[in-house]
Amino acid sequence: MDFKARIERSLERSLALADEHTPPRLVSALRHSVFPGGARIRPQLCLAVAGACGDDEPGLSEAAACAIELLHCASLVHDDLPCFDDAALRRGRLSVHKAYGERLAVLAGDALIVLSFQVLALAAAMRPQRLGPIVCSIGASAGLPTGIVAGQAWECEPRVSLLEYQRQKTGSLFVAATVAGAQAAGADPTPWRRLGERLGEAYQIADDIRDVASDPAQLGKPVGQDKALGRPNACEELGFAQAVRYFDRLMDEAVESIPECPGAAHFRALVQSESARLVPAEVARLAA
Repeated sequence: MDFKARIERSLERSLALADEHTPPRLVSALRHSVFPGGARIRPQLCLAVAGACGDDEPGLSEAAACAIELLHCASLVHDDLPCFDDAALRRGRLSVHKAYGERLAVLAGDALIVLSFQVLALAAAMRPQRLGPIVCSIGASAGLPTGIVAGQAWECEPRVSLLEYQRQKTGSLFVAATVAGAQAAGADPTPWRRLGERLGEAYQIADDIRDVASDPAQLGKPVGQDKALGRPNACEELGFAQAVRYFDRLMDEAVESIPECPGAAHFRALVQSESARLVPAEVARLAA
């Protein structure tokens, strides 16, 4: 079974924890938040690292990957709320608060956060000694001191470091994906941390580039939001051409950081193909 199929199966299983006693519109809002997904790159990365490290407990690695994707989906639901971006679209359709109202959007995001840790707890019987480090890694990526919550909170400060903002708001879940993938397989996560750091920063740079240069119909969400809302953006700080060059350098460093392991060549090819997807050639040419 390929990575995406494993991820979709795990996500379906996690949402099945909501039963007939759960308010139906909340269940619908949860499904709207999670399906259909985007590239699922964070959970794919988690499973790829686990696979490179032996993946001797695939149920545990799937639970880690699922938890990371649920946290990512929760962050998007909250990010789109009127108190933050007030975004009407997400992944080419109505954002959760536009489709179900602000109250259910808040509750759906909260429920996804809790659900992510329920999924991990249910997998604990497989290798209980591995669960604590995985929970700590994934929890830190979502909360404090440098997780998504901290990254979002920088938007409420009068001054913000672009690098800290990007590392926390976007990069933290990528680090969790590589680290938790290794931990789920019982391997040392240290050699995999740099890959998560570089990919996470590159993804935020790519998001900044697309916010300036993409077609909203293709992107599936509004563009120009960073400038309209006064948010940090690499193109504003570095200039468009320099931001594209910086993205290319980060992706090159991500490829170089992949440790020697079974399937390393395939892993590198996957990262390189993702680079072309994130900043397509027609966008990169604008920086020439």
